[in-house]
Parts: sequence; C-alpha cells; structure tokens
Amino acid sequence: RLNPRVSNTLNEIAVGDYLLFGVNQDLSTTIFKDIHRLPPGHTLTVANGSLKTQRYWSPEPSTELRFRNPESYVERFYELLSLAVKDRVTTDRVAISMSGGLDSTSLAAIAHSQNKDVHAFAVVYDNLIPDKERHYSTLAANHLGIPITHLSADRYSLFDEQVPGDMDQPEPFQLPALTGQFHDLLRRCAEFSPVALTGYDGDAFMNVPQPSRFSGIKNRIKRLLAPPEKRAATESRPYSWLDESFAERTHLLERWNKPSIAQASPLNPIWTALFEGYDRSSTKLNLEVRHPFMDVRLVEFLSAIPVHPWRVNKNILRLAMKDKLPIAVLNRRKTPLAGSPALQLVRRGSVRCLESFEVSPQLRAFVNLNRRRSLADEETSDGLWANLRIFALNYWLTHSQPDVRRTSQAQVTTVAATKTSSAKT
Repeated sequence: RLNPRVSNTLNEIAVGDYLLFGVNQDLSTTIFKDIHRLPPGHTLTVANGSLKTQRYWSPEPSTELRFRNPESYVERFYELLSLAVKDRVTTDRVAISMSGGLDSTSLAAIAHSQNKDVHAFAVVYDNLIPDKERHYSTLAANHLGIPITHLSADRYSLFDEQVPGDMDQPEPFQLPALTGQFHDLLRRCAEFSPVALTGYDGDAFMNVPQPSRFSGIKNRIKRLLAPPEKRAATESRPYSWLDESFAERTHLLERWNKPSIAQASPLNPIWTALFEGYDRSSTKLNLEVRHPFMDVRLVEFLSAIPVHPWRVNKNILRLAMKDKLPIAVLNRRKTPLAGSPALQLVRRGSVRCLESFEVSPQLRAFVNLNRRRSLADEETSDGLWANLRIFALNYWLTHSQPDVRRTSQAQVTTVAATKTSSAKT
C-alpha cells in the first residue's frame, strides 16, 4: 500500500459483504479494489510477464472408507489427530487456548502425552453471563496436571483496545468487537511459547447433529406461522440501514438471499478470516497460532467415514479420548454461552462511545445513519453484531487510510535516494 500505483479505492462488494455477513464472501478479493487475495488451495505463478493462478487441492468428496472392526475407526482417528498435533508443535513448550469443551482439552491431552510443556489459557465470564468454562477447564487442567491461566472477560468493554495498535487491522474483518480479550489472551500465550493451538473447528466435521424426521417440517411450519413482516425481514430483506443506492449497485439483496456455503466446506470464508485474524500481521505478536483439527489428512479421513455413528455429536472424539479426560468433560455436550456478552454490555450502558462517534465521510456512502437503530434497541445478538459492524467499519475507514501513508511513501523515496547517492559517492 506504500506503492503510489496502488490506490485506496475500496472494493464495494467486500464492504457490503462485511456489513451483511461480517466477512468477505469472495476468497479471491480483499477490501481494496487494487489488492487481490490468493484463494485457499491455489498457487500463483509469475513468468514471462504473465500471472497465473491454479488450484492444487479441492475438497472433493472422498470415497467412503470402511473398516471391518469398529475400533479401527477410533484408532486411525486418534493416530491422525496425534500426528496433526505433533507436526504443529515443533517447540518444547506450547500454549493452548483451552475452554472447558471437548476439542481444545483433547489437544491439550495429546500434546501433554507427547511430553510437551503445556500451559492452558482460558477466557471465562464470572459475572456478566452464566458461564461454566472456568469450572470445566479447571477440571481438565487438574486431570492432565497442566497449569491453566484464566482471563476474566468481565472487565472488558466492546472494542476495548488494551494495547495501542490492537484495532489497527489490515481489513475490517479482523476487527472484532471483543478485541480486548482476544488480543490479551494471545499475548499471554506468546509470553509462554511462540506456538499456540486452538480447538477450531472440530464442530464442522465431527458435530453432525442427530437428525429428526420432524425437524424440517417443524422449521417450515415455524416460518409459515411467522407474521408476514417478520417473514419478509428474515427471508428477503437485508438490514434497513444500508444505503439504498449502494445496495442496488452491488446487488446486496441477491447476495443476501444466496444460499450460504456449508460450515464444513473448506470454501467457507469464515475459515480464511479466522486464519488471517490469528496471523502475525494482525496480532503483531511473535506467535504462530495453529489449528490441528484443520489438518488436511484429518479432514479427508473424517469426510470419508460414515456419518453414523462416528460424526454424530463428536462420538469418534469421545471414544478416542476415553480415559484421557475427566468424565464430566468427556460427556459434556456442545453448549453455547448461556447469554450474549455483547447484549449484556449494551444493557449495562457500557457502549455510549459506540452510539455517538465521529463519522468518516466514506461511511455515508454505505450506511444511512438516520436509519441506524440505537444499540439499546437491539434485541437479538444478530441485530446487535450487525449494528456494531457499522462502528467497526467507521473506525477502520478512519484509521486505515491516514495521511501518513503518503508521508511514509515520501520517506521511503528519500531513504532510497540517499542510499543511491551514497553508493555513487
């Protein structure tokens, strides 16, 4: 971006995707019109003045894998997961972002069994919302005999920049509302080891819900019985505060109604956003964050084995970790937070600075601020997060294209000229 030939012109479709979905849906573009992204599973070759991208790996459906002995499924799974951990932990010490759930505790158990010095770090809520993560993560840590550091998230507000620069991100997709606890957790991990593991994304391939033959019928009936205005809002209309001309020229309505990519698909843009959010260019830390459950060998194995019984409610992981984790953690079902921290912070009046802020002139091209609801009026998490994205985009627009960019370019040119002059001398 220091190159003057690279403009600051924004990619409006990416801006619209961010406001609607929270993430760019096109894996080949960025928020800047002049800067493209190399999609996952692709190579880029520059030769003889031409540029070529080519896919080298595709998430093609695998031939179904079957073993005669049921135990062989579990043994092979544990072997691949252990290998995924071993290949990602090349240091003597490793930090684990560990909740009290099954995924991250399993990684801690495997790393510990490989004679690594493991330290767990967990974000917990003690007062803001009902939360049992401190209890379950402590059970797991005590069972494994590893230390654990709990980071209480009650003290953070939304967009709470603990260290200057935390909110200065390459793209707005890496600007989370819970940025304070996110960056503080990673700083703790980096203090212990240059490598950290997460349990993301065990759910995508191992948490297939037990189907009910009535569930589809119930969902259809629920939609039909909903009031017409609510049905229209949820099925066809994007957020009302989007600038109408912006929405029309970027075809946001069509993008809103387009079928979403399945969570388990490697083409899901959430994964790209996650990996980039943990990257050093975003965290500014000497820390490599790695995700063993995203190992290609493991993903291909899980995609090939029968869904039932192995991938229903993480059955294969529970069997693989039998006797390696405490029973309470082993049998714990996937449980979302028992409340929305963001909604609670809003109800406590902790977001006054987010209601009234200095508006970037660019923001008005995308958002009709007269139609923006008060944060206090938002009743759902989805509505609140969408509203918060307006603030995040405004912050990013204000800080991502400062005048110092041109100053920096002038400095680079001056330094280059000085070096050239010195060389000639």
